[in-house]
Amino acid sequence: MGRKGEATKAAIRKAALGLFVQRGFKDVTMKDVCEATGLSRGGLYMHYGSTGQIFADIINEMMSGLKDEVAVKLEQGMSATVILDELLARYQSEMLDRSGSLGLAFYEYYSGIPLSDDNAMLKQYYISKEMLRTLIEYGIDSGEFKRVNVNAVVDLLLFSYQGVRMLSSIMPLDDDDIPMGMIREIRGWIVKS
Repeated sequence: MGRKGEATKAAIRKAALGLFVQRGFKDVTMKDVCEATGLSRGGLYMHYGSTGQIFADIINEMMSGLKDEVAVKLEQGMSATVILDELLARYQSEMLDRSGSLGLAFYEYYSGIPLSDDNAMLKQYYISKEMLRTLIEYGIDSGEFKRVNVNAVVDLLLFSYQGVRMLSSIMPLDDDDIPMGMIREIRGWIVKS
C-alpha cells in the first residue's frame, strides 16, 4: 500500500478511535466510521472490512509504539528509574483520563473473541509483559531496582492498570487513593530508596 493509502488508514484509525472512546466497541458501526471520515462505504471497505479490524489495528499501533519507545531508551542506556517513572506517569495519566479511555471498548471487543493464542489482546498482554519484564530486569541488573518477583509485579501493574481504565469509565474513582496510590505503591516495591 502506498503513502496515500497508509495516510487514509491512519485517518480512519484516528476517527474511529474517537468513536470507540465515546461509545465503546459494540455501538460503533462502519457507517459511523464513514460519517466520521467522510469516506464512502466503498472507500472505507478498500482499507478495512470491519470495525474489528480497525480496532485491532488501533490497539496494535498503540502497543507497538510503547514497546519500541522503551526498547530505544534501554538501548541508549537510560536510567531504569527514569524510564519506569515516565511509564508510570503515562499509566497514571491514562487511568485518570476518563474521557479518553478505551476500557469499555477493550472489554466489549475482547469479550466477544474466543480465548486462544491468536487472540490479539492476549498477544498485546505478552508484548506488554515482555517489555515490562525487560525493563525491571534491566533495573535489577543496574542496581536501581530491588530484587522482586518480576512476573508477579508485572502482572500486578498490567492488571491494575487495565482494571482501573475499564472501571473508571463506568464508576467514579478517588484519584488520590486509587490510581495515584497504586502507582506509588508499585514504584515503592520496585525502586530502591
